[in-house]
Amino acid sequence: MEPHVTDTQTAPGVVLTDIAVQKVRTLLDAEGRDDLSLRIAVQPGGCSGLRYQLYFDDRALDGDVVTDYDGVAVVTDKMSAPYLGGASIDFVDSIEKQGFTIDNPNAQGSCACGDSFH
Repeated sequence: MEPHVTDTQTAPGVVLTDIAVQKVRTLLDAEGRDDLSLRIAVQPGGCSGLRYQLYFDDRALDGDVVTDYDGVAVVTDKMSAPYLGGASIDFVDSIEKQGFTIDNPNAQGSCACGDSFH
């Protein structure tokens, strides 16, 4: 499925794998709400200087970069977008790990926990 990007800055958005889209849709269905999007942000902190935040949000902020995956909206604020353009989010469910993973081509390095980068 091809994502639809609405973007005033022509920056590439965040890419979700099909498995991640299915997981987000399942979580949204469990919430019982259709007004939430998956917001991905970069905040100062973590052991490498910047850390990822993924959460459901019902807000629309000025300058948001929005990518729609067949009804699943992925939103990045204008301050985080330059750090996340072209990043790929997957969902892993294995014995060793369960959760969303981020492959970010903009990160120059990351810590062992995978939650922060620089």
